[in-house]
Amino acid sequence: MTATIDGSTSLDSHTPNQSDELLDSSQLALEYARVRDQLDEMVLRLRKSDQRRKALLQLIEDFNAANQRLANLRKVMLHILSDYEQDRRRLVRQAERLDNSRRALLHILQDSHRSNLRLEAGRKAMIHMMGDLRDTTAEIQRREQELREKQEQLVQAAKLATLGELTTGVAHELNNPLNNIGLFIGNVIDVIELGRLDPDHVLRDLNKAMEQVQKASQIIAHLRTFGRAAPSSREPVLVNNTIIQALSLLQEQLRLRDIELRLELGGEDPCVLGNAIQLEQVFLNLLTNARDALVDSPRKLIHITTCLKAETIKIVFKDTGPGIPPDFECRVFDPFFTTKEVGAGTGLGLSITYGIVRDHQGTIWLENTPGEGTAFVMELPVITGAGVQGTEV
Repeated sequence: MTATIDGSTSLDSHTPNQSDELLDSSQLALEYARVRDQLDEMVLRLRKSDQRRKALLQLIEDFNAANQRLANLRKVMLHILSDYEQDRRRLVRQAERLDNSRRALLHILQDSHRSNLRLEAGRKAMIHMMGDLRDTTAEIQRREQELREKQEQLVQAAKLATLGELTTGVAHELNNPLNNIGLFIGNVIDVIELGRLDPDHVLRDLNKAMEQVQKASQIIAHLRTFGRAAPSSREPVLVNNTIIQALSLLQEQLRLRDIELRLELGGEDPCVLGNAIQLEQVFLNLLTNARDALVDSPRKLIHITTCLKAETIKIVFKDTGPGIPPDFECRVFDPFFTTKEVGAGTGLGLSITYGIVRDHQGTIWLENTPGEGTAFVMELPVITGAGVQGTEV
């Protein structure tokens, strides 16, 4: 017995029964081959089925992922739809507001049109008002000029009234040099008549007479300067020197009334930008006011002090009179107000003083102690670096 290629068994010698067996073997071999082919085909199919199963599983996974993405997209779409709904509602509200705004704008335009009409009418009225205002301004300026002239006339009248009050003192001031002049000239005449002519003695007496003439001339020149209308210009004025000039017109009256005068002027005489004549009138008004306050006072003292501060000079005129009643303190600077008897004063001195100080950019106020005296304090702005040494008194 030998083996064949397909595994079947061949017989070297054949018997009748052996042929059947061979036939059956070949059939079996064929059947085996057929089955094996079927098995191979089934294995191939199974392999293909496994690949398909894997592909199906992959498809299922892709399908699940696609479903997940679709679910996510659905959620996103729901959010988008929700946002869209909110935006739609918001747009509806905005549309309503825009419609309301449009209606309001229409009302505004209508109101603006009416306002423009009113403005046009107002502009026409304003043109007429401007014309009236120009006329009124011109009239006011004319009235102000008249008022300024009246005030200047009033100040001048008050100044002349002050000069009238100073007449007695000025007469004494002029009488002394005139008496001295007469004495010196009389001495010269006596020497000549007696024939005792001494040129040196005569020259000395004549020089002294000329000094008295110059003194009288200075007093008269001062009175003429003070009596004339003050110019409107401003120039540097020495305060302490102006106070001394004012005292020169009133000092004889103070002496005749036994009034003690105490001066404490600063070591420096600062300059203020102002009018010397007007400032001298201020100081004279304060001096005459203090003089009149000391008529019945047991102690008669006028104390004048000046003190230089950072940017101002402080000036104080203080007396030891009875003071001012508290009810009258707020009225001392009112025009025509006076505590003097009828005919004893005009009530303009302190009012004019207040106006002049204010015109010089200064301030003035009252420090009153009833029963002990009155002090008028003023501050004037100084010109920086313009002070010079004060005049000795």
